[in-house]
Amino acid sequence: MDNNSKGGWKAFSSVGFDRKAALRRLKKAEVATTRHAHRFLLSRLHHARLVRKEVSIWMLLMGIMIAGMGVQFAFAQTGYMVTAPAPGGTYSEAVLGPITSLNPLYASSSAEVSFSRLVFSSLYSYDNTGTLRQDLATSLSSTKNGTVYTVTLRKDAMWSDGSPLTAGDVVFTIDLIKNPATRSPLRVNWADVNVRAIDSYTVEFTLPVAYAAFPHALTFPVLPAHILADVNAGALRESTFSRSPIGSGPFAFSLLQPADTITKYQAIHLVANPYYYGGRPKLDQFELYAYANQADIRAALQAGEVNGAADLENVQKSDLGASYTTVNAPIASGVYALLNNTNPILSDSTVRKALQIGTDMNKVRAAVGGRVLPLYLPFLDGQVPGSPPPPQLNMAQAAVMLDNDGWKLDSTRTTRYKDGRPLQLVITTTRDQQFQAAANELAHQWASLGVKVTVSSIDAANISTQFIQNVLQQRNFDVLVYELAIGADPDVFAYWHSSQGGANTSGYNFSNYANANSDAILSTARTNVDPALRNAKYVAFAKQWLSDAPALGLYQPELEYVVSKNSTALKSGAKLILASDRYSNVVDWTVNTGLVYKTP
Repeated sequence: MDNNSKGGWKAFSSVGFDRKAALRRLKKAEVATTRHAHRFLLSRLHHARLVRKEVSIWMLLMGIMIAGMGVQFAFAQTGYMVTAPAPGGTYSEAVLGPITSLNPLYASSSAEVSFSRLVFSSLYSYDNTGTLRQDLATSLSSTKNGTVYTVTLRKDAMWSDGSPLTAGDVVFTIDLIKNPATRSPLRVNWADVNVRAIDSYTVEFTLPVAYAAFPHALTFPVLPAHILADVNAGALRESTFSRSPIGSGPFAFSLLQPADTITKYQAIHLVANPYYYGGRPKLDQFELYAYANQADIRAALQAGEVNGAADLENVQKSDLGASYTTVNAPIASGVYALLNNTNPILSDSTVRKALQIGTDMNKVRAAVGGRVLPLYLPFLDGQVPGSPPPPQLNMAQAAVMLDNDGWKLDSTRTTRYKDGRPLQLVITTTRDQQFQAAANELAHQWASLGVKVTVSSIDAANISTQFIQNVLQQRNFDVLVYELAIGADPDVFAYWHSSQGGANTSGYNFSNYANANSDAILSTARTNVDPALRNAKYVAFAKQWLSDAPALGLYQPELEYVVSKNSTALKSGAKLILASDRYSNVVDWTVNTGLVYKTP
């Protein structure tokens, strides 16, 4: 604007403010407002007084109507809405460690096995009824002679980094397991099996002989070839992958938190895998807290630090807060007193039979406490229809058998001797509450038969003890109280065939049991694809096994799973092959609740 032009800034700045005129205008507005208030409001208040009763009644009626509508809405809402589990949140679970590797080929502790099931997929897996179901596989076929199996893979499976999962990954995994440099404990199951990829989504397995239970072997974890192809098999355990793996399961690895002086536990942090073919889990995150012992898990529950806990035995109400409950599920395994058949004393079948009929298994199970089931055969109760009945308890007959075998009580009538040698045994077990209780009860009962017994407990979780190398592989024990994973199929070749025994072997015949008749039965039963004939052979094996008494069946364990009441996790009535099968429905686990509409 031109400051010198007419009507410019100088003209505007010359305009003054007339204070008196402004006051006159305000006074005029005040007078007008007061006049209107008297005319239209105050002068008519007496009319409001005349109808105040009617106004009050109408206001009361309006209040009642509004309140009624609120009550009606609240009651009506319950008819079409309900409080239900809602997606989102983090589920934290306490398990026993340690965590030394995140590679599923080396998983040994409960924490490592749990991690493997959450992060990795298999061709087949077990649901919470113990039934084998398709996982990565969509179909399975075999040749008539049962030596060639063909598996078709689903085409929507991906690794958590977005790469496709193909038949090449399956072949790579088996070749890696078979490689001696990998040092995988799974090698013994695959050493003689050939595998090849027919195309990107078809895999062919060729067996040296027919194996009726082969579908159950297809539960191995599949590893990513595109990540590990350039890793030397001998360095796999120490590789970056074993610390930060890529999987194809419902959850993906995020972080491994080491233990410290404050937390006292290792923690694995997982996130929902957005590429999971089974659908994104309802949980956003899953955390595994690996504790050193059961006492620390109980303390975590009492402090309300976790949503759930596995690996506890004999759970008491005092272990739990008001917000927790327990779910029990039998596991397809058995706890046995494995008698070393090459031990100078236990090589005598008469001594083994005397221990068999001289042991009250009801008292053993009572001593163990918690939830356990009877077990007296080399497989689960009811797994082989027509099996022989359990041995009958007869301590008097057991004492006679030992007497007749030359084992005589000494003058104190506490210990038996034969040729100047005492009837002395050491029961070895791991530092497991139930195993130790069973071992102590056996020692107590056998002492009444004149057996001098001591119990040795080993901390299997301590690497320095080398329990597997020094005790299991060396068969360095007299009697071992130990758990054997039996599985969904009664094929127990690995535990009782003589080829799987002997010191310094990787076989699982820890009792060193050897019987030509049993060997023949076990060998032919696993290659027979006729269910009826297989069952008949296992019945015959059970009779021979009970007669030879290479071990004593003590009990079938149950998983005692603790879960917070506001969480949805393992359901009651489940039957598990392995404890980690509790995750078979993990995509549906929740920790949150919310109002949802009812479906018709």
